[in-house]
Amino acid sequence: MNEFDQLRTLWQTADTSALPDSQAMLRLVRKFRNQKLQKKWLVIGLAVLFSLLITAVLCLVHFQLPGTYIGGALMTLSGILLAITNLRSLKRFYRLNDYSNAEFLAFIEQTRRNQVRYYQKTMVWIVALASIGWFLYLYETVAPYPEWLAGTYCFAFAYICVLWFIVRPRAFRRDARKLDALRQKIENISKQLT
Repeated sequence: MNEFDQLRTLWQTADTSALPDSQAMLRLVRKFRNQKLQKKWLVIGLAVLFSLLITAVLCLVHFQLPGTYIGGALMTLSGILLAITNLRSLKRFYRLNDYSNAEFLAFIEQTRRNQVRYYQKTMVWIVALASIGWFLYLYETVAPYPEWLAGTYCFAFAYICVLWFIVRPRAFRRDARKLDALRQKIENISKQLT
C-alpha cells in the first residue's frame, strides 16, 4: 500500500502544464483532418476541372495532327489519375474521428507511408503523363514558327524541371516536416501519459 501512496503522490505532483487537455487534442486532430480534406477536395476539383477543360477543347477545336489529340488525352488521363488517387485516400480521413493517441500515431505513420509512396511512384506517373501530353499538345500550335517552337519547348522543359527538381522536393519536405512535428507532439503526449 505504501508504494501505491508514493505512486499516487508522484502522479499528483507531476507537472502537466505542458500537456493539452482533451479538447485541445480533439481540436488538433480535427484541424489536421479538415486541412487534409480541404486540400484533397481542392486537388480533386481542380483535376476534374482541368480534365473537363482539355476534353472540351479537344472536342470543340479541330486539330490537324493526331499528336495533339494524343497529348490532350494524356493530360486528361493525368488529371483523372490525380483525382482518383485523392478520392481513394478520402475514406481514411473521413474515418478519422475519435482516435486514441496510439491510433492517431498509427494513422500519422500510415499517412507518412502513403505520402512517400505517392511522391516516389504515383506522382512520377502523373507528372510524366502530363508532361508528355503537354509537349505533344503544344507541337501543332508552334510547329509553323521555328523560333516559337524552340522558345516554347525550352520554356516548357525549364518549367517542368523547376517543378520536378525544386518545387516538388520542397513541397514534400514541407509536408513531411508538418507530419513529423504532429507525430512528435502526439508521441510526447503519449509518453507523458504512460
